[in-house]
Amino acid sequence: MTFEKLADTLKALADPTRLKIISLLRIRDCCVCELVPIFNISQPAISKHLSRLKTAELVRETRKGQWVFYSLNEKRLAETGLALSHLPDLSEHLKKLEEQGLLVTCE
Repeated sequence: MTFEKLADTLKALADPTRLKIISLLRIRDCCVCELVPIFNISQPAISKHLSRLKTAELVRETRKGQWVFYSLNEKRLAETGLALSHLPDLSEHLKKLEEQGLLVTCE
């Protein structure tokens, strides 16, 4: 996962309401109408949060008649955790600074 994609995914998760939605979707798929009373915010507000999570590919939507159900994209969530635990080694940047005498030491 690129730094840009990872950052976008983390931005989508950087909201308490969206994190709670993710937590609920780990239990089961939910419809917007079920989430409204849980969060006590408007349907458009819930839909906006879900849209942001969908854009980050963290949730999927499935239409069942007139209802839209949202489910957690477990694969994307796992990829995000894996990406965080395997960030590339950028120590060469610090070595270059050290070679140039630009490393700061606080003593």
